[in-house]
Amino acid sequence: MPSSFQTFFRRSTALLALLTLGACAQLPQNVDRPVSTAIAAPATGTALADLVQQRRQADKARYESGFLLLGGPQAAYGSRLALIEGAQKTLDLQYYTIHADASTGRLVRGLRAAAERGVRVRVLLDDFHTTGRDALVLGLAFIPNIQMRLFNPLAGSRDSTFSRLLNSIDDASRIQQRMHNKLFLADNVLGVTGGRNLGDAYFGNATNGNFVDVDVLAAGPIVQDLSRSFDSYWNNERAYPVQSLVTREELQAMRDRAKRVDQELAEESTRQKEGAGAPTAEQRARAWDEKPLDLRTATFVWAPAVMLADKPGKIPADSDPGNKKAPGLVVSRPDDKAGTSRGAASLEAASDLAASGDTVVEGLLQLIGQARTDLTIISPYFVPGKDMLQAFSTARARNVRIRVLTNSLASNDAPVAHVGYARHREALLKMGIELYELRSEQASFGNVFGSSGGSSAPGESRAMLHSKVLVMDGRLLVVGSMNLDLRSQLQNTEIALLIRSNELSRAATEQIERGMRERSWHVELVDGSLVWRAPQGSGLKDATTEPDAGAMLRLMLKLFGPLAPDQLL
Repeated sequence: MPSSFQTFFRRSTALLALLTLGACAQLPQNVDRPVSTAIAAPATGTALADLVQQRRQADKARYESGFLLLGGPQAAYGSRLALIEGAQKTLDLQYYTIHADASTGRLVRGLRAAAERGVRVRVLLDDFHTTGRDALVLGLAFIPNIQMRLFNPLAGSRDSTFSRLLNSIDDASRIQQRMHNKLFLADNVLGVTGGRNLGDAYFGNATNGNFVDVDVLAAGPIVQDLSRSFDSYWNNERAYPVQSLVTREELQAMRDRAKRVDQELAEESTRQKEGAGAPTAEQRARAWDEKPLDLRTATFVWAPAVMLADKPGKIPADSDPGNKKAPGLVVSRPDDKAGTSRGAASLEAASDLAASGDTVVEGLLQLIGQARTDLTIISPYFVPGKDMLQAFSTARARNVRIRVLTNSLASNDAPVAHVGYARHREALLKMGIELYELRSEQASFGNVFGSSGGSSAPGESRAMLHSKVLVMDGRLLVVGSMNLDLRSQLQNTEIALLIRSNELSRAATEQIERGMRERSWHVELVDGSLVWRAPQGSGLKDATTEPDAGAMLRLMLKLFGPLAPDQLL
């Protein structure tokens, strides 16, 4: 999982840049980037294409694209295994982070097996976390039939994140701007997108903390839109083939160092756990090895949908001497084979409205400002800027009910990000927005938003919210990679699906409400002071300070938080 230390540096580097000097290593010039694109999506002829066609016909679907929410870690993990095992032509992966750990090890072995049977594999990874042990995933680039590129790379040693930050400190904006998109696409007919990266903590398999997350498995023509977005990043000049940045010799040296560290950690773990019988991460991951999601029995909801995706130009190109962003929003058109249905028509109106924004988040703010009855939002890092506050105010002026679930200070893996939310908390409450903060103890959100943990005992692993979901007026569901913060709005590239479905919206809302009611603190303003109402049935008492957070952490954020502007959090 990403450590809080690394996350802290990612969100604080611009401040560090004011105090530190110098850079030495440079990125390679005149890099060869052979252009490649997704295959034409076959209606039939591959196992996955035939399966989608059969499911659509069996369900007598009115719409061409189908969707399945993936909340629990086993469903999320199993869906990716199923795509790997079912792919016959291509696998395209785009991620912000891929950790070299037990859960990802199984997926990587699957990718290698797919490549050996002739599947073309392309992996596009943001470069920020490709340091230390996690740099080992770069070994995929040296496997036949697997291509791997790093987006917006940083120059310098991959020994540690800190050393690379120091090397790139004279270009702090480059460090801040990251590719945050998440895609896992198979044969251009099935794909997963949402909030999850790849690693133990995203699949309930970490011992120290696990993320509560949600993805959506998409089938049909909407996947072609996702593939086009992938291609635009893959063929962009910001994407560097791994071989232009790392040699085989450097990779082998990293493997040797990691092997020595693993041996030391294994010996220490054995000494500490001898006789305890606690399962290791590897043992928990092996329990899922033979459990891919059964796509033949998965229940798809067929509905019109559109994709919102930031253009890669949101991150400035190396060739741009002015280092200017070129933001732009790609909005696909709703698919409706039945013609002008009410659902497709309302989605088209929503997509037109979203298209008036320059980025994914700005498009969503356009939608928020036009909500009619209610908005239910999950955003783990919730830092409302001026535009967001205006959108909320516009909706509240029409008496729209707005509920937001975010992290508590204790459940936030990046405590410094909590500052940007906390400083606006009272204003949001005075506006009439209902605020809920996830309790950090192990949490379960039911079938859709799943357990944050695998086989850990209650209390052994803390829960950290990572889902990015919006439900509008009980009929429009948004699942994507974006947070409602200035980082996602202004700096990171993001992607999201807008699905027009009463059924999916209702299911998502019910599970979010359960999470708010049973697993979260309800924050209220009582006589001018904040009060955290305990979750129902928890047996806990209400709190008047940030619950479950230590006094030292609260003090540090109070002292240093005001120094960090919202846009850097």
